[in-house]
Amino acid sequence: MSARPIKHSVTLKGHRTSISLEDEFWQELRGLARDLDMPINALVAQIDADRGIEAGLASAIRVYVLRTLKDRLPQDD
Repeated sequence: MSARPIKHSVTLKGHRTSISLEDEFWQELRGLARDLDMPINALVAQIDADRGIEAGLASAIRVYVLRTLKDRLPQDD
């Protein structure tokens, strides 16, 4: 696996856009989309709609992946 970001194209609001993420984030994002039974474009569109204007899309995706995976960890009582 490469630590360098890898660029992939997705479609948002009918337009193609490129997003650069590390391979590990792409793999986890694909897995999360599969778990939700939705296309990756739909998940990225949801993340895009939920992000604040101060956050870039790639950063918002990384934070989404991190938070989702952290939420799956057992909680200390």
